[in-house]
Amino acid sequence: AVAAWRNAARLADFALGTAAGRSPEPPFLPAPGDRRFRDADWDEPPFAMLREAYLSVEDWWRLATEEVRGMEPGHARRMAFLARQWLDIVSPANCPALNPVIADRTRAEGGANLARGFVHLLEDACAFAAGRMPDGTDGFVPGKTVAVTPGTVVFRNALFELIQYAPAGAEVRREPVLIVPAWIMKYYILDLRPENSVVRFLIERGHTVFMMSWHNPTGADRDVSYDDYRARGVMAALDAVTAIVPDARVHLCGYCLGGTTSAIAAATMARDGDGRLASLTILAGQTDFSEAGELMLFVDESQIAFLEDMMWEQGTLDTQQMAGAFRALRSSDLVWSKAIREYVLGDRDPMTDLTAWNADQTRMPYRMHSQYLRALFLENRLTAGRYAVDGRIVALKDIRAPMFVVGTETDHIAPWRSVYKINLFADAEVTFVLAAGGHNAGIVSEPGRPRRHYRASMRAKGAAYLSPDAWLPGAEKTAGSWWPAWADWLAARSSPGLVRPPPTGSADHGLPPLGVAPGTYVFEH
Repeated sequence: AVAAWRNAARLADFALGTAAGRSPEPPFLPAPGDRRFRDADWDEPPFAMLREAYLSVEDWWRLATEEVRGMEPGHARRMAFLARQWLDIVSPANCPALNPVIADRTRAEGGANLARGFVHLLEDACAFAAGRMPDGTDGFVPGKTVAVTPGTVVFRNALFELIQYAPAGAEVRREPVLIVPAWIMKYYILDLRPENSVVRFLIERGHTVFMMSWHNPTGADRDVSYDDYRARGVMAALDAVTAIVPDARVHLCGYCLGGTTSAIAAATMARDGDGRLASLTILAGQTDFSEAGELMLFVDESQIAFLEDMMWEQGTLDTQQMAGAFRALRSSDLVWSKAIREYVLGDRDPMTDLTAWNADQTRMPYRMHSQYLRALFLENRLTAGRYAVDGRIVALKDIRAPMFVVGTETDHIAPWRSVYKINLFADAEVTFVLAAGGHNAGIVSEPGRPRRHYRASMRAKGAAYLSPDAWLPGAEKTAGSWWPAWADWLAARSSPGLVRPPPTGSADHGLPPLGVAPGTYVFEH
């Protein structure tokens, strides 16, 4: 109640100052990254008053839904999330009569923007109903405009294809790099256009690169387990790589869910005395899920049971069901602001390689997704000392390979403080990088991209733990992409000197070339 009175008083003071012809400082400011009110028209009366009234209500609800002593933290977070969803809906930026940008555009175009927006709405509704990809994605076809780095499929099983990329020169580093992408989406986010391809960047710096391309599950794959993705996925790929490049250890790199699974695979290898890893890189992947962000709002016993019942009928988690959860995490940007731009202002967001990739979605098997949610998100077994592989516990502290771990500043899927917590459970040398951007754009952050920076530091093996909030002030900000720092780190942990490139595949080990990259699984819908 006191906060409500205080906000009302600040709002009244702003209104009186504006009415008197002064230009008082706005009492409430949008959150960092909130672009709804950035147009200069919002600074003019009466729209400035509408904006401040809305922001004052938003500020009050943020306070009202904070944790209360004795209340379950999860319940408080859920109420805050639901309050924010409703506030996003009723924002004056979403109302044509209250948004000056919409009013100006409609007057200037005589309503033509509304007609265009209605056409856009019909186009998208028809495409959704027909199960078609959004317009513009046909300009980003794997093998033609994206995923064009030359390579060969050298292994295939029911879960994945393994791509071996062609070297860029006559000599390469001895240790190859095996990349494990998430199977939530297609692999080629790491091999988009030549200018922003992680794969090409590594190849041009002398690395032999292998990439896994996952099969898009159907109802027939309902009983594929989470451990199948480790054993028949990561470990099968590692076996193939070491057969093609014998007598060399491997730099293992996992992205998102692939990073979590790579960490589990590395811990299992360490437990079993398998020393084939030269290093482990985790890109925006979590190993501890106690602070996994707002995705945890969708994970409790009742919701998992609901998902399990739904997946039991389908055999998989459908792409739209998964995408809807991700959009809800950033509804202001991904739902309402987008709807205003496209359906009211009549402006189509340009299709880019990253947005086209984001529309090329995949499914997840019933059994795997249920096990993943329960074992990691709900029960956090990996860092609680209760995650078993083949009936025996695995521990991150057993990993001896040096680690390079990347979190991104505005990640809503794998919050960087959660990613950082691997420092708490690993005893190996850990280099942690905090990069500008979100879950995808922070990873696909090629050199030369504007407004990019990162912070990095190395924790030596056995060094004391530093919390993320204590680490942040002391981590120096460096302008530019973190990719060169990673390439230097890999080079420093590789054998000195260069060698001739390995052969493409290995017929002697049952790994003949099966076709050119990007393979066949990437085209499964």
